[in-house]
Amino acid sequence: MGEDGGTVQDRRSELRADCGECFGLCCVALPFSRSADFAMDKAAGTPCPNLETDSRCGIHTRLREKGFNGCTVYDCFGAGQQVSQVTFGGTDWRSGSREDARRMFDVFPVVRQLHELLWYLHEALTLSAARPVHADVRRVLEKTERLTLLTPEELGQLDVGAHRQVVNELLLRTSELVRAGAGRGKRKDRRGADLMGARLKGADLSGASLRGAYLIAADLTGADLRRADLIGADLRDADLTDADLTGAFFLTQPQLNAARGSAGTKLPGSVTRPGHWAVEG
Repeated sequence: MGEDGGTVQDRRSELRADCGECFGLCCVALPFSRSADFAMDKAAGTPCPNLETDSRCGIHTRLREKGFNGCTVYDCFGAGQQVSQVTFGGTDWRSGSREDARRMFDVFPVVRQLHELLWYLHEALTLSAARPVHADVRRVLEKTERLTLLTPEELGQLDVGAHRQVVNELLLRTSELVRAGAGRGKRKDRRGADLMGARLKGADLSGASLRGAYLIAADLTGADLRRADLIGADLRDADLTDADLTGAFFLTQPQLNAARGSAGTKLPGSVTRPGHWAVEG
């Protein structure tokens, strides 16, 4: 039960990738290009050569070492097992027809978007300051969950962008309410700001809106990011050493995995400290 007395259960623990219940969809359906994030080119619908017959990654423990950093910062929010076991009823793309495989690969990114929205909506219900919009959040959350249960044909025709806009309006209202509780938040609207490589060591960004901000390689050492809205912020190679993200919201594990940090970095309870920080932090 939520803080506002609602009956929607926080399902974020279920919105995490369970590779054992997935047929390696992210390793097949998605394309990638040779870059700093990937050691090779791969077309959509083509299995990665590192994908083994049991749908496991053959270099999972050595992805960074082998030049596949992009894989270490990707999360399907549980869409892989949803599509594999629910949408397609446990039918592996290898055993069906080519058309069935194509439909599975097309549906996967749609469900991934829906699951990401569910993550944010569930988090919104845990934020007591957003209580005035909780009823609307619950309504849209329940609709989003129903969408994830559509047939492959229905999912293929779904206008995810339109639904995302509805959800985004609610998340914006949530952000305003939470940041208003931080005091100075409304003066710190840095939505979509280009802060790549910015020197923000020790900066006071408490209550800031950093929605979609480009913080690639930014120095955020010791920065105050308490109650900051970090939805969609690009934190690749951002230095969060000793930064305080207590109460920061709409921060996902993939974002954090892409950043650098230390044992002194303070994190919200919804994410875990990346293992590579112990080496690189």
